[in-house]
Amino acid sequence: MAAPVGDHMPRRALRLGVAGPVGTGKSSLIATVCRNMAAELEIGVVTNDIYTDEDARFLRASGVLSAARIRAVETGACPHTAIRDDITMNLIAVEDMERDVGPLDLVLVESGGDNLTATFSPGLVDAQVFVLDVAGGGDVVRKGGPGIARADLLAVNKVDLAPYVDVDVDRMVAEGAAARGGAPVLALSRHRPETVDELCAWIRRLAGDHAAGRHTPTDPGAPAHHHHAHVRAT
Repeated sequence: MAAPVGDHMPRRALRLGVAGPVGTGKSSLIATVCRNMAAELEIGVVTNDIYTDEDARFLRASGVLSAARIRAVETGACPHTAIRDDITMNLIAVEDMERDVGPLDLVLVESGGDNLTATFSPGLVDAQVFVLDVAGGGDVVRKGGPGIARADLLAVNKVDLAPYVDVDVDRMVAEGAAARGGAPVLALSRHRPETVDELCAWIRRLAGDHAAGRHTPTDPGAPAHHHHAHVRAT
C-alpha cells in the first residue's frame, strides 16, 4: 500500500506512461508488469483508445488486476491529444481511480497506438516507456523521434520472434542505445523470464526513487507538428 509522506500528506502513485506504435505489445507489457508485480505493488491501469475500450477489456479478461483498477479513456481523436495536448480526461481517470480503490503505488497509463513521435506530458506521467518490436524492423530504432530518443526506457519487445523476421536483437539494442546517448534499452519478451525480471527491476528502482523523492520527471519533447485531415481551401 502507498505510504504517507510526512504526518498527513498522502503520496500519490508513480505514474508511468507506456507509448509506442500500434501492435508493438504495449498492453501485453502492461499485463506482464501487473502479473509479476501486483503482489508487491498496488497497481492501477488507464488505457487510451480512440473509439473503443479494447485494451481495457483485454486487460480485464487477462485477470491481472481487478476490474476496478482498470479504467478506459476513449479519446475520440489522435492519441497525442489526450496524453500530450489536453490531458484532462486522463488526469481525471487516474485521480478517480486513486480515490475509488485507495492509495496506489503505480499507475500505468497506456497511450493509444501511434507513430514514432508519441510522448506524454510530464503533467500526466512521471516517467515514460517507449515500446518497439522486432517485427517493425531492426532499423526502426535509427529513425529517431522524441519517444525513441528520450523516453526513460526504450523496450525492444517480442525478441523471441527475431529469428523469424531476420532481426539482429543485439544490433537493434546497440543502435537504440546509441540513438539514446546510452540511456537504457531493454530487450524484452514475456516468454523469457530473465527479460521480464529486468523490466520489473527497473520499475522497482523507479518506484523507490519516486517514493523517496529522488525522481524528477523530464519532458522528452513534444512530437512534431502533425494533422490528420486536409483543410479544403475556400
